[in-house]
Amino acid sequence: MAKLARMPATGRAAEADAETPRIPRLRTRFYAFLSYSHKDKTLADWLHRELERYHVPKALAGKLTANGVVPRRLAPIFRDQQDLSAGGDLADEIRAALAASQFLIVLCSPDAAKSRWTNQEVESFKRTRPEGCVIAAVAAGEPFASDIPGREAEECFPPALRYKYDRRGHQTSKRAEPLAADFRDGAEGRRLAFLKLVAGMLGVGLDELVQREQSRRHRRLGWLAAASLAGMALTSGLSVVAVQSRNEAREQRREAEGLVAYMVGDLKDKLEPIGKLDALDGVGSRVLAYYRKQDAYELSDAALLQRSRALSITAQVAYLRGHFEQAQGLYQQALAGTAEAVRRSPDDPKRLFDHAQNVFWLGEIARFRGRTNDAVAAYSEYKHLADRLVAIEPDNLRWRMESLYGVENIGISLYNNRRFAEAAHQFRTALGPMQNLASVVPGNPTYQKELATILAWLADAERSLGKLEAAIDLRQRQVALLNRAAASGGVEFRQELIPAHQGLGILLASHGQTERAVEELSAAVAEADRLIPIEPGNSLWKSYAANAHLHLADTLLGLGRRDEAAAQTTAGCALVERMQAGRSANSKPVCLTLRCRLALDSGATAQAMQFARQALASAQAGRNDDPVKDKYRVAAAHRLLGDVRQRMGDSDGARISWSNAFSVLPQNVPELPTEMDERATILQRLGRSAEAQQISSRLSAMGYRRTI
Repeated sequence: MAKLARMPATGRAAEADAETPRIPRLRTRFYAFLSYSHKDKTLADWLHRELERYHVPKALAGKLTANGVVPRRLAPIFRDQQDLSAGGDLADEIRAALAASQFLIVLCSPDAAKSRWTNQEVESFKRTRPEGCVIAAVAAGEPFASDIPGREAEECFPPALRYKYDRRGHQTSKRAEPLAADFRDGAEGRRLAFLKLVAGMLGVGLDELVQREQSRRHRRLGWLAAASLAGMALTSGLSVVAVQSRNEAREQRREAEGLVAYMVGDLKDKLEPIGKLDALDGVGSRVLAYYRKQDAYELSDAALLQRSRALSITAQVAYLRGHFEQAQGLYQQALAGTAEAVRRSPDDPKRLFDHAQNVFWLGEIARFRGRTNDAVAAYSEYKHLADRLVAIEPDNLRWRMESLYGVENIGISLYNNRRFAEAAHQFRTALGPMQNLASVVPGNPTYQKELATILAWLADAERSLGKLEAAIDLRQRQVALLNRAAASGGVEFRQELIPAHQGLGILLASHGQTERAVEELSAAVAEADRLIPIEPGNSLWKSYAANAHLHLADTLLGLGRRDEAAAQTTAGCALVERMQAGRSANSKPVCLTLRCRLALDSGATAQAMQFARQALASAQAGRNDDPVKDKYRVAAAHRLLGDVRQRMGDSDGARISWSNAFSVLPQNVPELPTEMDERATILQRLGRSAEAQQISSRLSAMGYRRTI
């Protein structure tokens, strides 16, 4: 990384420099300073040796990157035990070596985190170069574990490594995020972690180094093959060469699988917040292409899991694009792989976790497609797997998070079965622990996102119970949380802001706060319009955007702002027409209903009749995850058709349509306030005013304002 040149000190600065003890200059400029606790000497010896003997690929040497010109060698690497002279001031010489090093490599472990000398070396380096290149090599423990109650002893980052320093060399309260390579057992693999560390220093992509390593190994294999052919004629050394070739082939496979692990791990994590489906799909496709050349029955446990993760990536992309059949098939393939991995090692938490994710997403697809029983079965299995994880590792916060997901999913199942009070209890049960997790680790985006999701579901449950003010408060908390989280970037929070603003807007409108409702619904539309250009193929975002436009149109039309309502209807309906069938099933009847109301408002009764009939046909053909909602949607379409016929002077036809609407209404089921409103409206149309008034009184007690 380029450094700023310093001007010669003058005046007071020069005087201050004169009073500061002079750090001896070292003739050697070190490529990196290796800082470590002497209890980690074994790994430090290996890392130092590998760094100094590493040859940078010729194709990269001399290349200009953000970190400067790529050298041919990484040597020399400074180590205090090995490189300090016998005499002299130890502290001064270390400071001089730090000042003469381009990079600082910190070998991180719980011992290093407690080492005063290691922390001082990090501090000294960061004081002189706040933006300098500090790379963490994680040997043991857990980064930032000191922020997690009960796990402080696992902290592997020294205090100075955990915080940023300003340009004056003072430590700030801002969390630092150093580049880290994971050398722990069972993590990235020592060689892959080493290449990740080297890539960070050179300023090149990890995949470049991995590919160069593979090419280098291919050449070695070629040389070995040639040597073996010559040896066949001259010596009996074939067996030795064969063993070497076999070992090289195994090493090559390990390196290839290391690249695959990176692609389904770090690379996917970097691409996901960007929201680019093609990039994510490319990651999964490349990994699957690699595994198609392998015999599935001979895959190692790690390879089996990586293949399943790649299938899950491609399944998620298909889901976001609205290709539900394809997504379900891919998730089922991934599920078969993780089930086999769990069978091989039933108590391995990582395998159970991967398996649980596939179970969850199959449940989500089933719920979205209206297969309630399949969804409930999947959610129950997911909760069972999450509880197994917690039983195996009770102190693992990630597994506790999975258990909370399980509680939430059961709440969703209860909500979809219209057991609103029980659902609300489940969501409240999950809310408290989720708030604790989010406050303990405020920088964890997963915790923040899940807290926002639970707030949304609890708000819906409270609304369904007629507690509108409580629901509004919960939605306001959700929007505030998402706004704070979205400020740091990443589409995962921005996409959630669309339904969050929309949900709050709908609640405000039903509570009579129409102007505030328009503001919230407009915010949902604006967020959707900013998001869709990032990935036009994301059907989930289009679905969110369409709903936001149509709900805003409905509210504007209720306020008599017809022209604005017409513009929002046009925008929303255009999105609906471009969406996949699965995503548009719920939005299409709403679109046609708004077009009918707009035509009726302008006096175009013939056109209104056409739209009303289309809305009825669309409602009758649609299938929701809640069959009760389907009936109310059909009833509303019959009622609208009756309204049009009444406007056209066909009173008998209107009464038939309204009677049809009432006959469709479900009986003896818990109703949402909007559904109660529809029932009261239909009763009023049929002249059954006393029954309608009873319902209206109940709605009024809730603070609900009729919107039809």
